[in-house]
Amino acid sequence: MIKNSVAKPYAQALFDISREENKYREYYDELNRFSSLLKENPDLKEFFANPIFDRDEKKAVVTEVLKRTDVSATIANFLRLLVDKGRISILDDIEEHYRELIDQVLKKVRIDIKTAFPLTDGLYADLKKTLEEMTGKAVEMSIHEDPLLLGGIVVKIGDTLYDGSIRSQLNHIRELLREGK
Repeated sequence: MIKNSVAKPYAQALFDISREENKYREYYDELNRFSSLLKENPDLKEFFANPIFDRDEKKAVVTEVLKRTDVSATIANFLRLLVDKGRISILDDIEEHYRELIDQVLKKVRIDIKTAFPLTDGLYADLKKTLEEMTGKAVEMSIHEDPLLLGGIVVKIGDTLYDGSIRSQLNHIRELLREGK
């Protein structure tokens, strides 16, 4: 996902408010609920992204949706501000940046892992412990099975990719053989 740099100031502003009120997670959960609602309703998402509809129409729809959701006044005002500024379409990016800010404060890192086979409980615990020691942070692992890896593991921490898959090693050997000809 290409991160939208316009989203950063909005995420930072909301984060600053949440820090003052000590409601990091509550506001993230509310933001996530509204964002999920848009993801689940593509027509609603398209409505907000469509420039044919003016801001007053979009504000009216946001107000109606907010009546049916359980969000704080702060998040409701934030969402209305996004509509006013024509930025509601970048809500996903704002949510992602906001989560990254929370993770920094909580000294937490999210790690994506691909494996060819399911991890046993023992291997999962060992991997988590190793990654926590390596990063110096609490680790939240997202594990995906990918049989195309053939074996091994691929770990993505932020922008860094550690590829220990058999598939990658075979590709590397294949390239070495081609260079040797």
